[in-house]
Amino acid sequence: MQGPVDYPVPPPVEGVGGGGTGYGWSEIGTRSLNTTAGVIDVNKHPTSDLLHVWSMPSTATIGHQEHPRPLEQINLLAARNEKESAQIALRPKMSWSSGGFIGHVQIKCTDLCSNSGSKLETGKAITLRRVVPILGVPDALVPLELPSAQIGLLPGETLGLWLSIEVPATQPPGYYEGEISFLAIRAESEIEGADFYEGDKLEIKKEIQEIITRAKARGNNPQEGMQAITEELRHLMQSTLLTANRGEQGKMDIDEEYNTTLAVRLKFSLTVWDYVIPVTPTLPAVFGISETVIEDRFGLEHGSIDWYKSLDMHFQWLLHYRLSPYFCRWGDNMRVLAYTCPWPADHPKAEEYYSDPRLTAYAVPYLPVLNSSDAAKESLKRELEILRTKDHWKKAYIYLWDEPLSLEQYGHIHRMAEEIRSTAPDARVLTTYYCGPNDASVVPGSFEAFVKVPTYLRPHTQIFCTSEWVLGGREELVQSIVAELQPENKEEWWTYVCMGPSDPHPNWHLGMRGTQHRAVLWRVWKEGGTGFLYWGANCYEKALTPSTEIRFRRGLPPGDGVLYYPGEVFTPGSTVPVASVRLERLLSGMQDFEYLQLYSSIFGRLAGLALLEKTGMYYGPERYTHEHATVESMRSEVFRACRAPL
Repeated sequence: MQGPVDYPVPPPVEGVGGGGTGYGWSEIGTRSLNTTAGVIDVNKHPTSDLLHVWSMPSTATIGHQEHPRPLEQINLLAARNEKESAQIALRPKMSWSSGGFIGHVQIKCTDLCSNSGSKLETGKAITLRRVVPILGVPDALVPLELPSAQIGLLPGETLGLWLSIEVPATQPPGYYEGEISFLAIRAESEIEGADFYEGDKLEIKKEIQEIITRAKARGNNPQEGMQAITEELRHLMQSTLLTANRGEQGKMDIDEEYNTTLAVRLKFSLTVWDYVIPVTPTLPAVFGISETVIEDRFGLEHGSIDWYKSLDMHFQWLLHYRLSPYFCRWGDNMRVLAYTCPWPADHPKAEEYYSDPRLTAYAVPYLPVLNSSDAAKESLKRELEILRTKDHWKKAYIYLWDEPLSLEQYGHIHRMAEEIRSTAPDARVLTTYYCGPNDASVVPGSFEAFVKVPTYLRPHTQIFCTSEWVLGGREELVQSIVAELQPENKEEWWTYVCMGPSDPHPNWHLGMRGTQHRAVLWRVWKEGGTGFLYWGANCYEKALTPSTEIRFRRGLPPGDGVLYYPGEVFTPGSTVPVASVRLERLLSGMQDFEYLQLYSSIFGRLAGLALLEKTGMYYGPERYTHEHATVESMRSEVFRACRAPL
């Protein structure tokens, strides 16, 4: 008899909250139980003997050492035009593989079907993604192919899967049921040997040829070219194509041999109700995308055809998350060139962008911010003259300066705004700030100086966008901020988060609790802001190749400024971004915002505020639920109170 095998357990991640049990040090590893000499024959053992499978909510953090729970059906509630998610955890009980992986699992997912014959198709409306750790924290969501996919499990680790269901706006309401099954299998390479398949050889040859091509493109800079070659070859050596145990890329037992009698079967259901989440989000949420990060990582020349294609892909992809993207390039002293559409206003693409009903706000580029030539000023004037004649002009804003700190910088904003308003008097200028000018007559750094900022920026700013960090836990300070504004002059109050506020306040830093991520938008709704800004969704450290390992920027909390990752980092050849868990929770928060808006539109805002407290979901930035059941309680209450009578 083979004795039990202990596998090493990773140490805890220091400084990470997470709200789960998955990061504490554990002395319990995965053991090969009831094993005999040789490898277990998976065709003779139910998968339930080999593998733990259980479900968890989307706000849970599933760490590598997450302990198994009973298998229970997944039951979800969603409006039409809403995306709902849940998680599935897999943890091996024993080894059934002879390689570095402890075993392989084949996953099959059915469509969701209703009794009336309606359905939500797997692979389209239903998606499944593998949760990949970043700095030890589960965050990147790497797509799996459905209806059938294979994954490899590692010794002593719990693997998380992210299940999402997107309900079309036209989907008939009703109760839908489906099933996901998990079957322990052996990789074909364990049976036939570990020789390369012909497809693998072609793939490696293609990868090497692409490395040579990209290096030649950097011929004018030999040092940069050598760095690119080094990075690419390192990535190729670490890829699944050149490892002995290729896991998900390896060929598995054919689908025809899938034995449903041995599989673990997980039922999942979705109740679709008659409410339709508005196509146009109620809250303008503008999110930055760094054009320079895209140019550097993908080797794109500014203004080239491929540059336009890449920016367009990023715009369309992020728009899907109910966000209004803007591209940005930073100048000196926090000046910023922000624009939503890469094409000029007289280009057909511009009308397509600005008229998209999913876009709630768009940034008009102030080109002289980086180049004060006469040509740049003339281009700005032409943009404004064209755009202000359009119906979508009400969506427009101009973002000139990020967090000005002195009266001199305020003066620059004044001069730029005057130039803009000489052509477009009704233009909206947005300014972000977290403090008052440090050389003003009031005490620098005081709350009084912060509150009085509108008196320094008026009439050259219409959207006053303040940091949530300033408020701390004192929600009552909102009244002081709003009291300084002049809504009769179309002044608005927006908010933003960045490196602050920190725990326990809501933010999107890596390692915060799931409800903490989702609560960012709960806070916006309760405080009454009319817009929201986030400085960057792809602002990781500079890299020169698409597949370079992601590194967060020095001096910032992990995750700050990064809500999605390049697909090439996880899947060679992929050009589609990989969402983070935090981005998905952001989307859930935006949808919660619409639920609260619906409830308040029927019963009044005071009733909506009372609902937050009655369910215990959100009291303030330091008091909000850590439990997913509380979130479902709020959503279920809206469903019961607002659904159409049968």
